[in-house]
Amino acid sequence: MLIRNARLADGTIVDIRIEGEHIAAMGHDLPAAVPMVDAEGALALPAFVEGHTHLDKTFWGAAWYRNEVGPRLIDRIENERATRRGNGLDPLAQAERLALDFLALGTTRIRSFADVDTEIGIRHVEALVTLRERLRGLMDIQVVAFPQSGLLIRPTTLDLLEAAMQAGADVVGGLDPAGIDRDPKGHLDAVFDLCSRFRAPLDVHLHEPGELGAFSMELIIERTRALSMQGRVVISHAFCLGDVAPARAMALYDGLAEAGIALATTAPPSRAVPSVKAARAAGVTIFGGNDGIRDAWTPYGAPDMLQRAMLIGLKNEFRRDDEIALAMECVTTAGAIGCGFEGAGIATGDRADLVLLPVETVAEAVVGQPRDRLVISHGRIVAQGAALMPELSPAE
Repeated sequence: MLIRNARLADGTIVDIRIEGEHIAAMGHDLPAAVPMVDAEGALALPAFVEGHTHLDKTFWGAAWYRNEVGPRLIDRIENERATRRGNGLDPLAQAERLALDFLALGTTRIRSFADVDTEIGIRHVEALVTLRERLRGLMDIQVVAFPQSGLLIRPTTLDLLEAAMQAGADVVGGLDPAGIDRDPKGHLDAVFDLCSRFRAPLDVHLHEPGELGAFSMELIIERTRALSMQGRVVISHAFCLGDVAPARAMALYDGLAEAGIALATTAPPSRAVPSVKAARAAGVTIFGGNDGIRDAWTPYGAPDMLQRAMLIGLKNEFRRDDEIALAMECVTTAGAIGCGFEGAGIATGDRADLVLLPVETVAEAVVGQPRDRLVISHGRIVAQGAALMPELSPAE
């Protein structure tokens, strides 16, 4: 395939030649190829990366769920367990519906958590592993085995987490080692041991506020360095970085950078969050995700990473075009780096995963969120105008 007259983020107009699944050349007046796409100056971006979501428990496309959950984290956990018993939704079918809508809007790489607990066992992990293989060649899905209801406080959950890794999960998940499990040493012993035995990376949900969260973060930093897991650990949410005093936060950012730990942010309006600028200034990779989309936790969210980039920009008070471009990086190249997806850029040798948008600048894309998108995944056109190509659309 040859894409003519594509506009790069710096404003340069180039031709992009694709051979197989990769970008083979970039330049001007490249030899014609069939098929050929005339971008007519449309902005070419790396396809989007969803770095933190929960495909397995979405209500996307199902009947409206009436949310009457209490205000505490444990209220939401218990409410979700109760809801799951009676809703009759198939985690594989729901996850596939949401994943394909992500693809139609330009996302080709997803890191999704899959709940593991004493009621559902590893059923949700098995569903996402099946989906990962079913969609291989269209999109990349990383499956995180995630103890959403707690790890040590619910006996046998650790055994289930091990079974989930044996069943094909890609990443070990952790959750609030002090705030939920009330045993930070025991919790981190358990999850880092699983990482070692399965040679897997780690992604820890850290909702803990203030100094409690800072304490847990320091423990994760120490373990990461001691076990030489630099570049393989993500701390998601990390609300404590927005709670503590600026000097304390900067010391934590420096520790994260030294340990090679990345941050995932969902930029929720109701919590203090890590600063994108402060993280980047310290040398910490920070990237974005939706978290849950239309589930028992929240009625909000959509499979659109341009929307999430806008929310990250708003939360960080980004107004300048160069600042808004940082929000876009959170859902493209930074997401790929943080999650360990390879070849996610627009350069010779990168995988040909691109989105063409009828705008001139990155800031215009984030703010305008055009629906008219041409999506290329693995070197072929998979969606246009926010709809999958007919051959990829699932049967009703």
